[in-house]
Amino acid sequence: MDLPAYPNKPPRVVIIGGGFGGLNVARALHGDEADVVVIDRRNYHLFQPLLYQVATAGLSPGDIAYPIRAVLSKYRMTRTLLADVVAIDPDRKKVLLHDDELDYDYLVLATGAKYSYFGKDDWEKIAPPLKRLEDALEIRRRILLAFEKAERESDSAKRQALLTFVVVGGGPTGVELAGAIAEIARKVMVDDFRSIDPRDARIILVEAGPTILSQFPKNLAVKAESELKRIGCWVWDNTKVTAVERDHVMLDGERRIDTCTVLWAAGVKASGLGRDLGAELDRIGRVIVNPDLTVPGHPEIFVIGDLANCKGEDGQPLPGLAPVAMQQGRSAGANILRSIRKQPLEAFKYLDKGTMATVGRAAAIAKIGKVQLTGLVAWLAWLFVHIMYLVGFRNRVIVLINWAWAYFRMQRGARLIYGDVEHLFPPVGPHETVGPEGEAVQAIERRTDS
Repeated sequence: MDLPAYPNKPPRVVIIGGGFGGLNVARALHGDEADVVVIDRRNYHLFQPLLYQVATAGLSPGDIAYPIRAVLSKYRMTRTLLADVVAIDPDRKKVLLHDDELDYDYLVLATGAKYSYFGKDDWEKIAPPLKRLEDALEIRRRILLAFEKAERESDSAKRQALLTFVVVGGGPTGVELAGAIAEIARKVMVDDFRSIDPRDARIILVEAGPTILSQFPKNLAVKAESELKRIGCWVWDNTKVTAVERDHVMLDGERRIDTCTVLWAAGVKASGLGRDLGAELDRIGRVIVNPDLTVPGHPEIFVIGDLANCKGEDGQPLPGLAPVAMQQGRSAGANILRSIRKQPLEAFKYLDKGTMATVGRAAAIAKIGKVQLTGLVAWLAWLFVHIMYLVGFRNRVIVLINWAWAYFRMQRGARLIYGDVEHLFPPVGPHETVGPEGEAVQAIERRTDS
């Protein structure tokens, strides 16, 4: 790909990924010392920590997404390309796109991670993950559709299966999903149906480890589990999912749970692009980087965010959190400028600003340094932090208004199921039904083109 060169022909820095890490690299290189190219397969930056709010009808997609070009528009030496990177050739210093290739002098990989199904990739169609806007919309469709189908179901066993939601994984995403579904069933939709009572819904959170939210202090994890149970969730620790089918899941190989909605929030694996670098990887595919975030043997390549195995002060890999990616992005950008100026690079040092997770309405847990918060105070802190991290003033205002409306009015404005009834209740094909006279008649699907 022949991109127009700037007059002084500065070194070209290619950043793959427009997430928290990638955007902070680009912002750090805002001057005229580098020709910056940001590549992403989508044209928007996604605020993933609030993705579960889209999945549970609390927010609309546009509330947590913002065009990458708009974010970087004021940086005149920064270009944005909508493209899919298929491979990296570190020997030739080229990024291979699906239809072209691009040279670089410095490369930053910030492509993140995705959920792992532990070798059972066929489960993904039945139990969708939550990493993309498309995932969130599909999960929202499944949750809302389960209640709609239950309203039409006369068989009590089938109705109970439709009203059973299994969330696999007891990390922050799984806990937040389970709590939000419970809020929908117990508070938001309680008066909306006539044949069913949404409060009969069972929300089961399954965690293979000994406790949910294992990255938090035990007393906070216990508090979160207690809050989940208070709002009507079932929490099953030390329980492994051994089979996922369209109408049930198997737990520990022997316990069957009839359910039509399984949501996946367990385990992650790094983006596959890290394998192209020829560097050492850890067990989940993260690149083991130098303290300055460069790849061993390739001082011109930086890896940050969820794709990087970067050790903290305790010698353990830093967690896949937005603050980690943001700080690494700023550090990588500063080191690239140091390299351009022929200065020594500096090791990355992470400033832990704390971790937090919301459990439900006005309930959360937070650890900020040595301070631990729970309940309403933690929830207000969680609200403030997430609003401040959102990209775009409009998004911050809209999200704040939506949250205030949901809090005081017990309503969620994004409860939309896309598609018509024929699409949502697809017939298997011509089938037999019983007509007015008791004889079998053929019911043929009729489609109306709009």
